[in-house]
Amino acid sequence: MEANFLDYYEILEISPNANSGTIERMFRYLAMRYHPDNPETGDRLRFDAVMRANDTLKDPAKRAQYDIAHRDHLRRRSRLIEQAGDSEGVGRDIDIQNKILSLLYVKRRQKVNDPGIGDLELEQLLSCPAEHLEFHLWYMKEKGWVTRTENGTFAITVAGIDRANSEHQLKAPKKLLTDQTDAP
Repeated sequence: MEANFLDYYEILEISPNANSGTIERMFRYLAMRYHPDNPETGDRLRFDAVMRANDTLKDPAKRAQYDIAHRDHLRRRSRLIEQAGDSEGVGRDIDIQNKILSLLYVKRRQKVNDPGIGDLELEQLLSCPAEHLEFHLWYMKEKGWVTRTENGTFAITVAGIDRANSEHQLKAPKKLLTDQTDAP
């Protein structure tokens, strides 16, 4: 439903605080502008949206109900913008993905023929809620780093092992020849 939410205030180009007179004036202006019979600016889809917005906002009961959904929509949008600006969030996601790969790497190394770890066990090992884990597992499956086994668990793939190894090499301290000491 969220993806299909229509902001009737934006459609009518008014503030959520607009009074009924303002709603009526903007409705009349936009309805004439987008009416399908208008040869210069007619737009059926926009006209229909203006009609739906007006039908909802002109009725006090419908408007009150819509305003609850509108405020909720604005809160979600605000949280989305906030999370998108949180560069540390991306770093935390990368850490979780690396931990998942490390766990699956070790499990594969311990039991090459039974390499899987279930969703619940991953949640517990990582202290990561199912909703967050779902994103990471989806991403890593799409990248080909993990796969779901026949018994429903997750296992690392060859590409996942290569990824885990390359991550380890990036984090490994680089030793210079001068750092080595000669043994007597």
